[in-house]
Amino acid sequence: MPAFDRLLLLPLLAALAAFFLLPMAQLAVVGASGPEGIAEYAAILTDGRYLRVLLATLALSLGVTFATLAVATVAGLFLVRNRFPGRDLLLAALTFPLAFPGVVVGFMIIILAGRQGLIGQVTTALGGGKLVFAYSMAGLFAGYLYFSLPRVLLTVMAAVETLDPERQEAARSLGANRWQVLRDVTLPALRPAFLASGAVAFATAMGAFGTAFTLATDIDVLPMLIYTEFTLMANFATAAALSIALGLITWAALALARSLAGSTVAAAG
Repeated sequence: MPAFDRLLLLPLLAALAAFFLLPMAQLAVVGASGPEGIAEYAAILTDGRYLRVLLATLALSLGVTFATLAVATVAGLFLVRNRFPGRDLLLAALTFPLAFPGVVVGFMIIILAGRQGLIGQVTTALGGGKLVFAYSMAGLFAGYLYFSLPRVLLTVMAAVETLDPERQEAARSLGANRWQVLRDVTLPALRPAFLASGAVAFATAMGAFGTAFTLATDIDVLPMLIYTEFTLMANFATAAALSIALGLITWAALALARSLAGSTVAAAG
């Protein structure tokens, strides 16, 4: 490696050490500093509550990821292939959540599906009783879906715009209908974008805190558990061990997506 390139590498190494290696190393040390020692990490899988919260967080994140991919794929294909009055305004509205922190998203879910929310008022007026789900996993799912959609949508739209139209025309010339072209040509070509944006959506849902904190009445997910152990219980070792577990899971998801999808993972971020 030339000397100039090595010089350019120094800021990257400094940032890696300052913002990743050193904090993660310190967390690992703190996680093993409790009364249980290194066995604190095993408690994540052996303690019933910790394991239940971990599995619930994984299930929620996977559900949000697949739902976001489904919605973003339909919306992305439609917006790329169609031009109509108000299209730019619609796209701006779909990407608007990028400007919101998680707390604001949680507040919006409360306005819609809280005890005095709009959805409850409508269901009451229709005679079906007040529907309230803002303070449950369903509310958190809706918030995470809203929060993740623009990130996935922009990646999918960018991938759709790069598709080779000749391959689709060739499939049609061979007798394939629109659904067959979508299934056999379009969706397989979008696989790298799905992997990239899906990994980012999963990692975001795993670690998002603001929305969960705003809605946390009947919600028990990993970021909230870490917050509770750290601030309310002063259980620093467990909080650190849970943080390491969260970091490893999200890192593994991103690393797997990068290995399968290549450099397109960067585009999803």
